[in-house]
Amino acid sequence: MHSFRCLGSLLPSLLVSAALAAPGPLPKALNVVVITIDTLRPDHLGCYGYKQTQTPNIDALASDGVRFERAYTAVPVTLPSHTVIFTGTYPTFSGMHDFAGNKLGPNQPTLASVLKDHGYTTGAVVASAVLDSRFGLNRGFDFYYDHFDFNRLEESNIEEMERPGNVVADVTLDWLQKNYQTKFFLWMHLYDPHYPYHPPAPFSTEYKDRPYDGEIAFADQQIGRLIRFLKEKNLYQNTLIVLSGDHGESLGEHGEKTHGFFIYNATLHVPLIFHLPIAVAPKARTPKELVNLADLMPTILQILHVDVPADVQGHNLLPVIEGKAEADSRSLYAETFLPLLHFNWSELRSVETDRYHFIEAPKPELYDLSADPSELHNLFAEKPAVAGELRERLKSLIVQDTAGQELAEKTGLDPALMERLKSLGYAGFSGGGTAETSNRALPDPKDRIAIYELFSEAMAESQHGQYDQSAEKLTAVLKTEPDSVPAHYIIGLNYYRMNQFPLAVEHLQRVIQLSPEYALAAYQLGLAYARSGDMDNAEQTLKRTLELDPTNFDAAYNLGAVYLQKKMVPEAVTALRKSATINPGYAPAHKALGDVLLYQGQVDDALTELRRAAEIQPDDPAIHASLAKALAGKGMDQEAQEEMRRAQQAQPHP
Repeated sequence: MHSFRCLGSLLPSLLVSAALAAPGPLPKALNVVVITIDTLRPDHLGCYGYKQTQTPNIDALASDGVRFERAYTAVPVTLPSHTVIFTGTYPTFSGMHDFAGNKLGPNQPTLASVLKDHGYTTGAVVASAVLDSRFGLNRGFDFYYDHFDFNRLEESNIEEMERPGNVVADVTLDWLQKNYQTKFFLWMHLYDPHYPYHPPAPFSTEYKDRPYDGEIAFADQQIGRLIRFLKEKNLYQNTLIVLSGDHGESLGEHGEKTHGFFIYNATLHVPLIFHLPIAVAPKARTPKELVNLADLMPTILQILHVDVPADVQGHNLLPVIEGKAEADSRSLYAETFLPLLHFNWSELRSVETDRYHFIEAPKPELYDLSADPSELHNLFAEKPAVAGELRERLKSLIVQDTAGQELAEKTGLDPALMERLKSLGYAGFSGGGTAETSNRALPDPKDRIAIYELFSEAMAESQHGQYDQSAEKLTAVLKTEPDSVPAHYIIGLNYYRMNQFPLAVEHLQRVIQLSPEYALAAYQLGLAYARSGDMDNAEQTLKRTLELDPTNFDAAYNLGAVYLQKKMVPEAVTALRKSATINPGYAPAHKALGDVLLYQGQVDDALTELRRAAEIQPDDPAIHASLAKALAGKGMDQEAQEEMRRAQQAQPHP
């Protein structure tokens, strides 16, 4: 009757002292603009010495402000890195290690929430679904433009999960035009340099052999539009502007094509530029001190004379900007939990000092950055004393910066969202690992990079409908990693989409054996059982899905469809009503519920549901046809005829 839809005790650290330097009295309230550019290496910008990319707007901002030579992220993944920026805390404290199933804890202040409490109008425009408001970074923003449609799953629609920079700039300038006469805080996020690299014309031609650089040049153009607006409105001199990358890009270094898997400086090193308002005169234009993205929030608040929340762990950079050397050189923490959380391989953690970078791993690494900035010669065996000291320092940082209990919430993610994150290259699945420190018996990511890249290629092929090619690569992955949860999961989805449902069931069953709490895999297995005609197992598996994730409205909807196949109409009504309750904006649940209620003779209740479905999805002819049938059953013939006309005029909903 209904089709089954495929989806794929706190230890505060480094507290900012009120005794630290602060700017002199400010003549008027300052505006704040934070620009983050995803996946941006500093060594691909003109102001950092690169000559092959035209970035005049970023370069001008740097020449007019302060450009930090050695700024680093604590985690080379978009969501947790932006969490570091906007909370001033490390992942060990916030619990935001990754992007799958995490949501910012409800009690953590953000830069936006603090500034809103101090009278700022706050707005943000983000360019990627991985920063969707359901992950929590919208806290404190009056206006948070994400607006990604997760419910349209056609392969042709994957580009809608990232927003090109010109659209970001359009929305940003529209918001500014309405709010520039107030005291405002604006965050503009540009995603263009993120893989895959497809710059628009004319950058696609000018940079045809270097598309990554073309994306950067295109992003720079959009930044220029924002800067021009500020200057035209006489706001530039009174606006604190911070431009930063969130992480870098490996571009093949160490065998990694993109980012997130390793924590070498190719992905940790980021550009960081402060344009200071006229009231704050910098003395150091290109500081070489080590700084971290956790430092942005406390520095901005110090410049504004706003108290810094007690839990903030970053440093105030004003002394550095004023040319005052820090008493002690810093040690910077970094991590990636992507190998652990998604593949059950070891996590990586590191500490970086002025000279050395130590990476804790099953096969530890030590690099002398002064002699080996590309991190190619591992000195761990040659310098055991240095490695031992840095290992202890890393342990100390972890203890120092870790909350008694991580603050992030675990959140259910609907299948459409996770499917869309996959379209951006984010492996939205669990490998059975946790964010606890792993034991050294797990595989070293260095020994799995080839498998990881092969898997990444297979995932991309799957997302673009090349299921056969994807399955072939995943079969190769499983020869090396027979218990790989993500490989079994993606190949199971591939077989489902190729209508090879018994094979889909086989692989998805293996996923559940390996990771019994994996709610999305249980959901997909329930669909595969149903399409195989095994309604009993479909029923039990979809019920188990809802136990694991009560927010999965699609699981409730498909459970209703299973009950209808089994002629269990009252149970179907309960399941469909649950789906509509979980997500009141989900038109298919209202439509199906209306149809069943009409079948039961409950015409008034059916009309309520079908009218709600038509409000949500007015272009769906099937909804109008069902509504017409219900109206006719009520004797409302004129309205029924009108609905039939709408059904004939409407375009089928994708």
